Amino acid sequence: MKSDPENLPLDRLADLLSDDMAAVDALIRDRMTSQHAPRIPEVTAHLVSAGGKRMRPMLTLAAARLCGSAGPDAVKLAATVEFIHTATLLHDDVVDESGQRRGRPTANLLWDNKSSVLVGDYLFARGFQLMVETGSLRVLDILANASATIAEGEVLQLTAAQDLRTDEDMYLQIVRGKTAALFSAATEVGGVIAAAPQSHIQALFDYGDALGIAFQITDDLLDYQGDSTNTGKNIGDDFRERKLTPPVIKAVAQATDDERAFWIRTIEKGQQSDGDLEHALELMAKYKTLEATRADATGWANKAKLSLSGLPEHPIRTLLHEISDFVVARLA
Repeated sequence: MKSDPENLPLDRLADLLSDDMAAVDALIRDRMTSQHAPRIPEVTAHLVSAGGKRMRPMLTLAAARLCGSAGPDAVKLAATVEFIHTATLLHDDVVDESGQRRGRPTANLLWDNKSSVLVGDYLFARGFQLMVETGSLRVLDILANASATIAEGEVLQLTAAQDLRTDEDMYLQIVRGKTAALFSAATEVGGVIAAAPQSHIQALFDYGDALGIAFQITDDLLDYQGDSTNTGKNIGDDFRERKLTPPVIKAVAQATDDERAFWIRTIEKGQQSDGDLEHALELMAKYKTLEATRADATGWANKAKLSLSGLPEHPIRTLLHEISDFVVARLA
């Protein structure tokens, strides 16, 4: 399925939620300021101005609207979700020693690692202030658990990095932590703040979980198949950074002794030379791991769509259904 760049479901959802998203943006600008540390708004403004679809906060607003309620508390939770997401990006770029995000220099490159980590901590704290303001202990529980799960997923990824024993179950556990946890929390709290029935809240959680997994698998596949102009990354960055993602994990699982020796040298030992990326791509082609990875992403997108079936008929439900297809259609 090829997406129409002039009619993307995320853009149509943004149009439908434009007033609420404007309120979220205003709240973010207000709360990311600091009277005593001007570097905080400098760093956050750099990241916020880099663009992006603001997908996660939109999902919170969409879930609340779908369940029949939207208001100041939904706006606060959407801003909270964006603060948590932005904080994790700042921390990730330090951990990954990244120099580029969305085609622009990262904050840690423009300033330093210390600033990125501390500003990330500040945004986490701001997010917790906002969730407390809603007065919902359940919301606080969901987002606090999600924040812990994200950190746990990142640490798990560190321990599994460059270890060829990392299998698809371990990969899924990492992705559920570092990526899907915030997607599912974003949709779940939207239902909670709208006082939706528990069955609807569970459906929203399931949708966010499956969508987040499909999103991350697609991102990992784009590293080998994507257009660097759109992704802001060079083809094979994950290979060069020795990351174990499904295209490699699937190839390692089927490797001959000689092929496994190649993966040990390039991924575990990090001894890469000219032509290694091309050989890695040849092995992926041999075992059709890119096609298999795409099938995985499509399968999770289908699970996301299926979870919506128990939710009320609504234009937003239709858009959420289309967004499930869109996250995989980025590969087209």
